[in-house]
Amino acid sequence: MTGGEAGALLARFLGGMAGAKAASPHTIDAYRRDVGRYLDFMTLHRGEAAGRKALAGITPREMRAWQAHLLDEGLSPRSAARALSAVKSFHRWLGEAEGAEAAAPLAARAPKTPKRLPRPVSAEAARALIDHAAAGHREPWIAARDAALLTLLWGAGLRISEALALNRRDAPLPETLRIFGKGGKPRIVPVLSAARAAVDEYLRLLPMAPGPDSPLFLGARGGRLDPSLAQKAMATARAALGLPATATPHALRHSFATHLLSAGGDLRSIQALLGHASLSTTQVYTGVDEARLMAAYEAAHPRGGA
Repeated sequence: MTGGEAGALLARFLGGMAGAKAASPHTIDAYRRDVGRYLDFMTLHRGEAAGRKALAGITPREMRAWQAHLLDEGLSPRSAARALSAVKSFHRWLGEAEGAEAAAPLAARAPKTPKRLPRPVSAEAARALIDHAAAGHREPWIAARDAALLTLLWGAGLRISEALALNRRDAPLPETLRIFGKGGKPRIVPVLSAARAAVDEYLRLLPMAPGPDSPLFLGARGGRLDPSLAQKAMATARAALGLPATATPHALRHSFATHLLSAGGDLRSIQALLGHASLSTTQVYTGVDEARLMAAYEAAHPRGGA
């Protein structure tokens, strides 16, 4: 456990995060863990306490040794990158507040994180999920709510947070809907007639009379539906249907993109519909589509002596 001068430096660094930067307790705990382990490693690796002088003399080779240690310990490249980000913040603070500048930690590069291709569900699986949700609760209005929500995720490419942010005044849903995505950035998305009809059916069965400023998708007690309940409904449906764990509410958004791409949609249009800030984010769907084409080719191609 970090102690001595290194421990005192870490405590002052975290105190500044909690005070001037108003970081959350969760963030502070993560920084305490990542930077503390870094200081412990450098103390053992150098054979001397990781005080100001030692930290100012950290070399590129020592940074590489620490990063290799993280991966040897079983950390994923993503977690190692997060730890490096915390250490860089600590070293920036050391330079500004303590005059102990070190170039090597700030110049260190995070290990490459392999890109994860989204795993959309097929159109048939999406329909099956929605049908199961429509009959998956003893309260008819809750079953209709879950089906309407999943239909909207699939039919409009919404993030679950975007769908649950809708209010009663947004319904009946129009043919196009103005959505505020990440960073409050607005975009216009088309709403399929099936999604509009599903929301109408849910509202017809709803036993409450919410005002215009009330949430569109309500929980059993009348508050805004919690995302975890929507995810639970999806988990129940995929378990009953034997679908993989990757069939999540967000997977329906991926399905929206890949189905559009398969139907001839261009990436720029899909980028706008999904609300991606960068085209590179949308381009991962070309990989999904190519993977699907190759899988179909492999399944259909005659092999060996046929």
